Amino acid sequence: MKYGVMVIGAGHAGCEAALAAARMGVKTALLAVDRTAIARMSCNPSIGGIAKSHIVHEIDALGGEMAVNTDYTGIQFRTLNTKKGPAVQATRVQCDKAFYPTRMQAVVDQTPNLDVIETLATDIWVENGKLRGVRDSNGETLAAETVVITAGTFLRGKIHIGDESFEGGRIGEKAAYDLSTSLESLGFRLRRLKTGTPPRIHRDSIDYECMELQPGLDPPPMFSWRAKRELFHVEQSGDDLFHVEQSDIRPWRPGSDQIPCYLTHTTPETHAIIEANLTRSAMYGGQIDATGVRYCPSIEDKIVRFRDKSSHHIFIEPEGRINDLVYPNGISNSFPKEVQDEFVRTIPGLSRAELVNYAYAIEYDFSDPTQLDHSLESKLVENLYFAGQVNGTTGYEEAAGQGLIAGINAAIKVIRGTPLILSRHESYIGVLVDDLVIKGTDEPYRMFTSRAEHRLMLRQDNARYRMRDHAARIGIVDPDMVSETGRYAEQVESEIERLNRVRRGDRTLAQILRRPDMSYGELDGRDETLPQEVARQVEITLKYDGYIQRDLERIEKARGMEEKAIPEWVDYNAIKSLRTESRQKLNEIQPRTIGQAARISGINPSDIAILSVVIKRGRA
Repeated sequence: MKYGVMVIGAGHAGCEAALAAARMGVKTALLAVDRTAIARMSCNPSIGGIAKSHIVHEIDALGGEMAVNTDYTGIQFRTLNTKKGPAVQATRVQCDKAFYPTRMQAVVDQTPNLDVIETLATDIWVENGKLRGVRDSNGETLAAETVVITAGTFLRGKIHIGDESFEGGRIGEKAAYDLSTSLESLGFRLRRLKTGTPPRIHRDSIDYECMELQPGLDPPPMFSWRAKRELFHVEQSGDDLFHVEQSDIRPWRPGSDQIPCYLTHTTPETHAIIEANLTRSAMYGGQIDATGVRYCPSIEDKIVRFRDKSSHHIFIEPEGRINDLVYPNGISNSFPKEVQDEFVRTIPGLSRAELVNYAYAIEYDFSDPTQLDHSLESKLVENLYFAGQVNGTTGYEEAAGQGLIAGINAAIKVIRGTPLILSRHESYIGVLVDDLVIKGTDEPYRMFTSRAEHRLMLRQDNARYRMRDHAARIGIVDPDMVSETGRYAEQVESEIERLNRVRRGDRTLAQILRRPDMSYGELDGRDETLPQEVARQVEITLKYDGYIQRDLERIEKARGMEEKAIPEWVDYNAIKSLRTESRQKLNEIQPRTIGQAARISGINPSDIAILSVVIKRGRA
């Protein structure tokens, strides 16, 4: 059988890619070494957080599954940055580590047009410069029109625990060495990155009274439109693990029976043990050469880089309802097991800690993302797409966002449509992809709100409105959501117009609502019939109107550069007034617009001015 889309790897990127392609009506295959490992949460079983939650809301608005899967398997729901403005507020959900992948696997199994093939991909099958499919470890050829690589940390993965090291894509799972060799033979530039995970501790060995309680929110904040709509009227029936109603799969009522997390911290004794054993760490002992995550450092890195700090926060996060393990967020490391035992037990509440699984670091290959177009299609091999950690990112959410875009575009390529390209001014996924494709990365890329220059316009609360036109074109979002979004947008516009018109004394209702101490719910003259979501959009729009208008002007100004295409006839080598470095980078990245060229690292305004003059003069 020949598939339209074939996805290599069944992590968070792979699941989104495969589900999107199949939901678009394209025959799709998802290649997984072990189908029971599909959507496994190999590190912290949580979704969301600062900026990451914006991506998850966009995934939901475009028809992806991560938001729904998170809401239906969440065990604690929180909103971060509540004391700050709406642009940086974020949802974070602690998920059940067992039920998250189990539910996703059930969704995959029930999706029409989607087959799961248990095999290890070893080679990208290319003949006469044309992609034909994939070869596997059994010597079989699997034919496909398009292929999406979502290999995660498996490409030449190497695990380190102190001075012990061994091959593995995750602990207990095989690495993919042959696939790296295949990509290199096709001309792809591969480099090495490093990430890691903390030990897991038995929950019954923890003294919670020594820690600060961190409960979830009630009512719980939800990621998905589906869970928000159904939260208060979904009924469980029977004792089945998965209750199916209206094509939804739920292990329990979304947001119910939340489990608390706890906060503790390292101590001077912890730091002294870590300092004394630094050379026994794989990271500082010389076993690891790859670049680690700057913004999520290991505990060794924290102690070395922040020697003035006497303690660091550690969040004790449960891994599930029936799971005996907890995740001590903040002590990722690569020490030998005995050192891990020693320093962990100096932390308040963990003096009797039983380490069930030990921390480890992992090195792996990633492919330079500047070798991709904004559709995430490779520039080297047509119809070959890359998504997730293989592009140099870190985090489930960044991976899933890329997987969704790659899967959609692979399916669009099969049905001969126009690719989905999200811009920087309309989505965090657009910022993520543009940063990778134009700037590349030399360290694991993590999304932050500071990376989005138009973050006031890219809030998590308005993702469905920003993505509405794209969602309607792609066609995998529930039609009720699309129509409701349109109706809500009209209500927002109508209510803002009314508030600007109706007066109370010498001020309009809009002017009154703009006061810092006033909310829409307290406004005399509010429309009691408006849905809560509409009222929130009205309040945010009016309170931040001046900033929003300035941002819109900046977006419009930038749009001119972004829409100014660089013609195919432009020969950078022939433009002698460009610096040598600029010619090299422009040739390597091959930007499609002046705006993209301006964002390339090392390209300065004078280079852009020269390039603009050449384009204006026209072809010689």
